[in-house]
Amino acid sequence: MTPPSTSVVYGTEDVLVSLCNSVTRVLSVATQGPVHYSGMVQRITKTCLKPDIGCFVLFDGGFSGLVIINFSAAAAMEIYERYMLSMGMSAQELASSFTSDEVSNVMGELMNQVVGDFTGKVRRELQTHITQNQPKMLVLNQQVVLSVDANLDQPEARRVTFYTGSNNIFYLELAIDRTQFIKLYDFEPQDAPDPDALMAQAAAPAPAAAPASATDADTDALLRSLGM
Repeated sequence: MTPPSTSVVYGTEDVLVSLCNSVTRVLSVATQGPVHYSGMVQRITKTCLKPDIGCFVLFDGGFSGLVIINFSAAAAMEIYERYMLSMGMSAQELASSFTSDEVSNVMGELMNQVVGDFTGKVRRELQTHITQNQPKMLVLNQQVVLSVDANLDQPEARRVTFYTGSNNIFYLELAIDRTQFIKLYDFEPQDAPDPDALMAQAAAPAPAAAPASATDADTDALLRSLGM
């Protein structure tokens, strides 16, 4: 098939925007409040885990990369508290410190949802496949910077600033191999599956079995006469 004269190129910033949109979508739903990111992106030379809560996920497949989100204590507690309250937990039952294991577990669960949403979009929009590992969390109460080696051949790294509904700040860092996706022919990206529709379909009663035909009845009678 002859490629179009003007091919559409999908590069690092496009991958980054898709990831940022997954962050805002998942966290906005989880916290029942607005989460947005800066229109400016930083080019950085390496990715780092920083205080107060740093979490990272490695992915591999069609392209390789590393996602890091560094939460301030205030941002982590706001997201944790709003998420747990929206799930029906009372304020008295909430953890009181960002160093609590419960806070780390919730932030790890939400990051897993973010990267899962992102990998689904990669499959639908770029027609390739990437897999992720389990998110890793690190709670730091002092200024310690740790670098994560993602074993990338030609790494490109970016940092984006995010704001919660109460204007608490956290940062997303992305490192991926330098790559471009070039559209060879026009196609329509697949729609994201609707979780509500899938659940309704699974809960729908099975169709009633069709009544046995006369031929089936005759066959059964013959088998009985033969002692079978």
